[in-house]
Amino acid sequence: MDEYPPLRIAGIEPESFVDGPGIRLTVFTQGCHHNCPGCQNPQTHDFEGGHFIEREAIITMIKENPLLDGVTFSGGDPMDQAAALIPLAREIKERGLNLVIFTGYTYEQLMKLTPEKPELFELLSFADILIDGPFVMAKKSLDIKFRGSWNQRIIDVQKSLVEGHVVIHQIQLDEMAEHPDREYNT
Repeated sequence: MDEYPPLRIAGIEPESFVDGPGIRLTVFTQGCHHNCPGCQNPQTHDFEGGHFIEREAIITMIKENPLLDGVTFSGGDPMDQAAALIPLAREIKERGLNLVIFTGYTYEQLMKLTPEKPELFELLSFADILIDGPFVMAKKSLDIKFRGSWNQRIIDVQKSLVEGHVVIHQIQLDEMAEHPDREYNT
């Protein structure tokens, strides 16, 4: 018997170029309590929507595409299903793929929640990149990589966990160097 809860998803994009670096399989989890005005995936907010999927079905999709650079968990908010995603994240990393996670929580909020929800930290421990923070319509931009609004950050999770504070990923640092006139959260 599986010790992890079932995974409820809104859908899967088998080959995405916009949900992180390279070619990615993107899993859109179902359920999000942030309900950001202007969210591009409002159909993923209902925790009772979508459908359940066997993690092995996702692994099969990953195995069938040798061109994948990584997998992205988007949503909804994947952190609201952290426990269900842990075995999938483990398998992704065992296959040598990178993992990107989008969340409406900030990294700091997740760290504060981990004593009562250790599954958040465990899921983060598998991630390479975290794109954090809610979508803010007033800060919307089509000119930034992998994010919808300027307040969101591209975080190097592994370095952040080692250093004990947020470390902005090189992708965002390069973007900031190219556009020093823009306001960024760091």
